[in-house]
Amino acid sequence: MRMLILRAIVLIGVLAAGLLAQQQLNNEAIIKLHNAGLGDDMIVNMVNTQPGQYAVGVDDVVALKHAGVSEKVIGAMMSRNNAPVNSLPATAPPAQQGGAPAVAYPTEIGVYYLKNDKWEEVLPEVVNWKTGGVLKTVATVGVVKGDVNGRLNGPGSRNSVRSPTEFLVYAPEGVAITEYQLLRLRPHSDGREFRTVTGGVLHVSGGATRDLVPFEGKKVASRTFVITLPNLGAGEYGFLSPGSAMSSSASAQLGKMYTFHLLE
Repeated sequence: MRMLILRAIVLIGVLAAGLLAQQQLNNEAIIKLHNAGLGDDMIVNMVNTQPGQYAVGVDDVVALKHAGVSEKVIGAMMSRNNAPVNSLPATAPPAQQGGAPAVAYPTEIGVYYLKNDKWEEVLPEVVNWKTGGVLKTVATVGVVKGDVNGRLNGPGSRNSVRSPTEFLVYAPEGVAITEYQLLRLRPHSDGREFRTVTGGVLHVSGGATRDLVPFEGKKVASRTFVITLPNLGAGEYGFLSPGSAMSSSASAQLGKMYTFHLLE
């Protein structure tokens, strides 16, 4: 009888060890979860909250993509690998001042603002371009560079933000925060307009940068930047995303801007 009890205890110990080992997630486990039909949000939550070590080299990422794993999940795996041992998940910032809880970072490309300890998405708008007074063409590459005007339809943004606040940018792979522009939008009849410079022309009028608002973005995780804006004053603003620059067919170009109405 005593021997049977000892065997049972040993068996229970082996099973418990097996269960603990199974909690250590890796690339193979992520692929199994994906093939089992679990959604991205569920898998990302498991990556962020359970122990794991992931291979995220070039070949590993390619293999994950071929297996059908989404960029959202792969991004969470890469961020988790960068987390210090025994720390919060890499998708969460350090605890805020005053003991406020940490806020999980988004893992989808876009711009967000902090509201009630949660990152809310800034809904983008379509920009219609038209040429400005000092538009120039560089013949060597056929790219339009210079002073351009952008226009957005409607009197104001759907996103209202109270000053001061924090913004977060989750950028595409290989894109730096300095490639985003923060611009002040000026009311004009039934829309809003702004002026900016594309392409880095050396000699442009001072008015070309009249609507450009300087800002700094602090990198807090892979492709993730937090921006604390100064007191800009009430009005309409927007983050112009990279890839919204014009080409030689400027009149037909559309861009994307993450707009917001700043309240006092």
